[in-house]
Amino acid sequence: MRLLKVSLLGSVAVTSAITGAQAADLPIKKAAPIEYVRVCSAYGAGFFYIPGTDTCLRVSGRARFEVGYNDGYSRNQGAGDTTGYRGLARINLDARTQTGYGTLRAFVRLEFASRTGYSNFASGTQTRIGNAFSALGQDQFGRAQQFVSTEKAFIQFAGLTAGRASSFFDFYANDYEIIGGALGSNLASTNLLAYTSKLGDSGFSASLSLEDPTFRKNTIFSASVAAANAAAGTSSFATFGALNAPSPVFLGFNAAGQPTGVGFVDVIERNRMPDFVGALRYDAAWGSAQVSAAVKDVNTGNFLPNQFLGTTGDGAALTAANAVSRQRPSTEYGWAIQGGVKFNLPFIAPGDGLYLQGAYGEGATLYTGYSNYSGSYASNTSNVSGASFNQFFNDSTLNPLTGRLELSRSFTVVGSYLHYWTPEWRSAFFASYGELSQAPGARAAQGIASALVGGGPGAPGTRTFALNQTLRDTYQIYTGASVIWSPVKDLDIGLEGIYTKIGVTNGRVVDLNKSFGVSQTNIPLSARTVSSFDTVQLRMRVQRDF
Repeated sequence: MRLLKVSLLGSVAVTSAITGAQAADLPIKKAAPIEYVRVCSAYGAGFFYIPGTDTCLRVSGRARFEVGYNDGYSRNQGAGDTTGYRGLARINLDARTQTGYGTLRAFVRLEFASRTGYSNFASGTQTRIGNAFSALGQDQFGRAQQFVSTEKAFIQFAGLTAGRASSFFDFYANDYEIIGGALGSNLASTNLLAYTSKLGDSGFSASLSLEDPTFRKNTIFSASVAAANAAAGTSSFATFGALNAPSPVFLGFNAAGQPTGVGFVDVIERNRMPDFVGALRYDAAWGSAQVSAAVKDVNTGNFLPNQFLGTTGDGAALTAANAVSRQRPSTEYGWAIQGGVKFNLPFIAPGDGLYLQGAYGEGATLYTGYSNYSGSYASNTSNVSGASFNQFFNDSTLNPLTGRLELSRSFTVVGSYLHYWTPEWRSAFFASYGELSQAPGARAAQGIASALVGGGPGAPGTRTFALNQTLRDTYQIYTGASVIWSPVKDLDIGLEGIYTKIGVTNGRVVDLNKSFGVSQTNIPLSARTVSSFDTVQLRMRVQRDF
């Protein structure tokens, strides 16, 4: 047995020696070097070098939960929800590279949300603009939607900004709010091409931006679309996939010059030129200030073929052959101007700030921000489920008597103050006011056409015309406050409450919520009327940024 062990040990030693000798003759392969992620300190905290490149990247994001309550005035079709919920996810990618021309930056922000309940969560505005996809269940239709948005995707280089970014027109943009409904321009995302130049070391900078017009069109009034929305009980889906939006123009007249027949113009606006935006901004230790202006076109399609109502002056049915000739309505140009100032107030408390802003425009409600809270991309809508009446946010009306586009006018003012009670507790206080006025005579002109086409405000001088909601001049008051607790860095737990009042600037309108069986074209003497309505909304938020 001893002899066997000695033999085995000897064999192992010989084999090891031979193997070692053979290995010594083989080339030695070096392991590939491991490139660890390196911190990039050139652009602030959170950046690191993408391995193998000189590009610095920061990955960040957000998770948010919200629950809200809003007064509901009725449980009619399309109305009745008082509560809503939202879960939101955000991913940010910020890539920067230093070049001989300065920093080359690319920024991407993607947002995803599940939203349910009353209209300020399951948003008709987002459905109309293509950011949200609605449920189709019996109980879920119009009340549940999935939200997907390319919120940001832009490149910045040597003063150039190209891609999807916030409009250069905006300034305050609801910075201190949770619900974000104070009146004023707040277009979070649009496609644009802009150039910004710093004016020396003075603190001034100037920007010129060509911006996608799609996101600033707030409709030309169409009586047919307004009637369809009223019949459906909601503007979120009634005009979805519309091929045209007919608006009447008189083409037949009797011997006394009175209109007797109409044709119809398709008033869906085409993208014919970009919106031109310019801004002059000043930044200093005390705060910042900005003046911005925008110009946009308001245009229509052609007359719709073979669609005529009424007669010519001699009583014959109106046709293309015997209609009074009119050209397609000429393009008009809307515009807006806005001024704002922000004051940093560290002498009150570190982090305190005050915004003041005002805007005025014609044919540009989405630049003045009058429809920011109540609804966009619809002729008429409301921010209250089952409200007494709708507001009309159209940028223009097509006058049926003259065949010309006539622009609406709007203005807004807003003030917002943020105060830190302690480093962990802060509150915002804000208030805004705005008005929208139709062009002089626009409502009466549409009323004259109502006799032939319906859907308008009714004939001038009638009870229907006096009490109809269609194309009324309106105002909004929006005010609120919040309290937010941040127990640890980047965690916010907050509650915000708002009060909103909406009214007509003169006269009264029928209260469709409290007058059962009453429509805008059938207003009996017993119908109840109002000059305004108001609502209270509460929203609670839990948010973690990382």
